[in-house]
Amino acid sequence: MKKTILFLCLFPLLTAADLPDWGRTGHRAIGEVAEAHLSRRARKAVSRLLEGESLAKVSTFGDDIKSDTTYRSFSPWHYVNLPPETPYGEITPNPDGDILQGIEHCIRVLKDPASPRDQQVFYLKLLVHLVGDLHQPMHVGRPEDRGGNDIQLQYFDKGTNLHRLWDSDMIEDYGMSYTELAETLPPATRREIRVIQSGSVLEWAGQSQSLANRVYASVENGEKLYYRYRYLWWDSVERQLLLGGLRLAAVLNDIYG
Repeated sequence: MKKTILFLCLFPLLTAADLPDWGRTGHRAIGEVAEAHLSRRARKAVSRLLEGESLAKVSTFGDDIKSDTTYRSFSPWHYVNLPPETPYGEITPNPDGDILQGIEHCIRVLKDPASPRDQQVFYLKLLVHLVGDLHQPMHVGRPEDRGGNDIQLQYFDKGTNLHRLWDSDMIEDYGMSYTELAETLPPATRREIRVIQSGSVLEWAGQSQSLANRVYASVENGEKLYYRYRYLWWDSVERQLLLGGLRLAAVLNDIYG
């Protein structure tokens, strides 16, 4: 009982970066999609750096290192808190970094031929994770509720919050492996893929923010959610996973040619 009370007292102190994002299944599905859309040169470069490990396998790297205090400074890189209707360009960037600054830094390191191999490996793995995070709308959520973490909900009579609902609850509810999830994502034509992969990381963040605003408007604190919520939002979950995978491939293809 004492341990439970201690945890509950400490829980509000956690930031959005301390909590999981997309869950392992979601991140790995994004990596699986990206792998299928790499150029030949990008595939070769990625395979060399990862020594044959797949993008799906390394996609959870950003979460795997969270418990290591050595990497604590990277915690703010997993998200950016934006007030509703306020674009990123109108806020004062977090001096400790955010997801947009983090992605930019990863790309800069990977494009620099002078970067040591160990740094290239580290920032490649981190980039794979962060691009996935960018497409989870609650990672571009409001500061006052820590990206939906403070909006408490009941999902099929189990306690959760809005952030976790989008991270993993809806995905895990289907019980699919990441390969099955990737295979069931809606197909996209070549033209649609070109459109999806166009634009900048900043524009992609703006799209996630727009989705986040709609997600916020769909629930109230303490609400009980069942099949209808999943039915209404599952297409959006699939869409974000697809966007994350295709855009990750675009970023890597741009880096490696």
